[in-house]
Amino acid sequence: MGKVLEGKVAIVTGSGQGVGRALALKFASEGACVITNNRGKGQTETKQLTPEEIATLSPEERKKVADRYAMLAGNAETTANQIIAEGGKAAPFYCDIGNHEAAKELVEFAVKTYGKVDIVANVAGAFGFGSICDIDEETWDRVTTVKPKGYYNVIHFAAPYMMEQKWGRIINCTSRAWLGDWILHPEYCTANAGVVGLTRAVAIELFPYNITCNAFSPFAATRASIDLEASNLVKSDRKKAMAGLPNFTYEQTPAPETIAPFLTYLCTDKASQVSGSVFSIVGNSIARYSEPVEIAKITKFSSELWTQEELEQAAPRGLFGGYTSLADPGNVH
Repeated sequence: MGKVLEGKVAIVTGSGQGVGRALALKFASEGACVITNNRGKGQTETKQLTPEEIATLSPEERKKVADRYAMLAGNAETTANQIIAEGGKAAPFYCDIGNHEAAKELVEFAVKTYGKVDIVANVAGAFGFGSICDIDEETWDRVTTVKPKGYYNVIHFAAPYMMEQKWGRIINCTSRAWLGDWILHPEYCTANAGVVGLTRAVAIELFPYNITCNAFSPFAATRASIDLEASNLVKSDRKKAMAGLPNFTYEQTPAPETIAPFLTYLCTDKASQVSGSVFSIVGNSIARYSEPVEIAKITKFSSELWTQEELEQAAPRGLFGGYTSLADPGNVH
């Protein structure tokens, strides 16, 4: 079997480390010319824990965290260099995709360097810890400026090139946080729900141009995984519950490389009819989320508005039969 992305040009945001780096390497191994990207050099330190919190860890714990960060050290340039060393084609471009003009320059760099844009894989992200009462405005803005705004920025400038050539593939990284269940970070849930909405809207608009747009929710060992586990060590039980941590250690978490094969498949002609979907990828397990549908409905066949008395009678029977709230602890999964 030949290289399935031969002759394609891909932009992979957030490809200095983790899932983005793994995806950039996979794309290149399949023949694509890759523009690697992240905000800048040295983006490997924790953004979630203060020096005071880090100091509460034991010497062994601090060393473990530091060693893991060192293993994940990298940026757009180191990823591009690895691709080139392995015989592929790549060029790095540093920018914050949350900046509209910077995203434009990223896309223009791809076109100037390789002549076109075929694939956009948005993997860049930001994270923060905090309940709705604790989270500050800076954290909210930092997280939501990357997702979904940064993703919109890159797609906005890349889409016209794809439309002109009647071919394109767009992949956006979301998280199961878009469901808003056990990942109790309002800024992160909002950002990733926005990615899903953006993905679906773009898929519908661009499908006539042979352009697909899908989202994926990865579970893989990344810098965020280290932040989560380190936070688990330093926070109180209440904070740990708010962090919504899954019962997996860093060692049990699948490697970022496990995410790349299916996403590469989505970028081929074989997946030309797959668009507007959200996938979950955990190791070699790949799942597709169902489409949201109405499951219960009540209607008043009258020009008069519902009265409170009527709703008290109709709603429990027509809307809430067998209902359990998402907020019910027994319904969290």
